[in-house]
Amino acid sequence: MKFSVQLSCDYPDPAYGGKKLYAEMIEQAVLADRLGFDAVSITEHHLINLLMMPAPLQFAVKIAAVTERVKIILGVAVLPLHDMRMYAGELVCADIFTDHRLLVGLGRGAFPFETARMGIPIDETLEKFDESVAVLQALLTEEEVSWCGKYYQFEPLTVMPRPDREIPFLMSAVRPEAIYHSTRKGFHIMTTPLAGDHQYLLDQVDAFDRGKSELGSAGEELTLSLSRVSFLVKDEADRRAKNTIAHRYYGRFDNIRGSGEIHHGVISPLPRKVPIEETAENLLVCTPSEMIDKLKVYESIGVDRFILNINFGNPQAEMLECIENFAAQVMPHFVADPEPAAVRQVI
Repeated sequence: MKFSVQLSCDYPDPAYGGKKLYAEMIEQAVLADRLGFDAVSITEHHLINLLMMPAPLQFAVKIAAVTERVKIILGVAVLPLHDMRMYAGELVCADIFTDHRLLVGLGRGAFPFETARMGIPIDETLEKFDESVAVLQALLTEEEVSWCGKYYQFEPLTVMPRPDREIPFLMSAVRPEAIYHSTRKGFHIMTTPLAGDHQYLLDQVDAFDRGKSELGSAGEELTLSLSRVSFLVKDEADRRAKNTIAHRYYGRFDNIRGSGEIHHGVISPLPRKVPIEETAENLLVCTPSEMIDKLKVYESIGVDRFILNINFGNPQAEMLECIENFAAQVMPHFVADPEPAAVRQVI
């Protein structure tokens, strides 16, 4: 199993400043690269102070410039917000500028407030997303592409420059049936159970396995990446403190996914309907030994990449310490089997 750090750009207080926030995310990326993490993951969100990254391709290029080997995952590119005729060329250039370290997660958008303010009601994003994926794939693999659909109509055109490799795509999906159908189409999968319980995670993995098995040999190289809010703690007091921070963080998620009470770009945290104990039960906020045990279960059920999301309101010094401790105390327990036949290549 490979490991990634999610650079979530949490920004609850605008007075903190974007320059300082992004400098801290770069610092985390540089540290992850030096310590042997496989990848860092960056989000795309606009107009809000949660997962705040309105310029993910530029950020990916910046990360590549200050790191040596770490892969850079767009988690995810919100396709309905882009024109594929422009975005295809931007992806090609970003892939070149990142020295082909780019992995592109594809998503429809998650927050009704965000998509509506960008002119696309959330109920329409799935249909536009499906067409956008088809258009993007055509533009990256063919020349003189024309299109006559609901959202795109254009005469023959060729995106330039042409890609010099097949840019890896990961489909973002949460619902098990969405995971199944995306896998059946030949996509790598990037998912999260959000605050769901372990059974929901098992359902997600089962959906991936079903889709993959139905592809036969064509699905052998497909991989499953899993993102979870996680943190390594020192003791019970530290655990309680981190769970309290995470509970408040999810209160902001509840808001943006629901009523959308947002003022001047700032999402107000709502009181959670679930108790803090239930939130804590469904997170990976634990000691290093507990983390190893939990991740061994993930590895055994077929998770190929674990994306560590530590950016949920913790101080930068503590997050850097968490990355260091994870690399030193957890990752050595997941060294790949030296027998080539036993190891599946993770993109």
